[in-house]
Amino acid sequence: MNDRNHTRITPEQFRQYLPLAHAWVVEKERFILANGTPLSLRQMSDAKLVGVIHPERVRLLPVEQIPFPEHLTLRAAVEATRLITPHPTGLTLRYGVFIRSDCWEQRRVLVHELAHTAQYERLGGIGAFLECFLFECLAVGYPSAPMEQEAIKIEHTICGPAQAISTPGSPALPHPANKTPVKGARTPKSLN
Repeated sequence: MNDRNHTRITPEQFRQYLPLAHAWVVEKERFILANGTPLSLRQMSDAKLVGVIHPERVRLLPVEQIPFPEHLTLRAAVEATRLITPHPTGLTLRYGVFIRSDCWEQRRVLVHELAHTAQYERLGGIGAFLECFLFECLAVGYPSAPMEQEAIKIEHTICGPAQAISTPGSPALPHPANKTPVKGARTPKSLN
């Protein structure tokens, strides 16, 4: 990485970590899909604006802290390279999205994470997304990675500048106790 405080990972290590990362994403996505909340009509509309093809599959799960991988080798790689920031507000694992509880009502957090869901879909699934996103993060650093920059741009396009995070009347995520599925929200607008 460009930051000398980060540990460099060799191409061989990168290839070793990918299957571990894939297994972790699959496991966590299954957990979120089984325990999460479906998108509301407004969130479905936002998902369509973002370019998510199957917003009905998305589930949201509030957590006090975004989890790190339990596997020691993978956890060490994540910590050494800082691929997951110390206090992330959300983490997208294809159709499963962790949202930090204190950010549950921030529309822009969800829009940003939905941009990553759209990337998973566009690239064809978990393996392809991880290979591309992790390579970018290791090559140029997480904040400068093109896929992260794309999610930030989509977030700003839909939600406005970052200072508009908590404007009165902005739509909130549904309360986690609301497990009523919402089907079929569509909007004619799209960023694609």
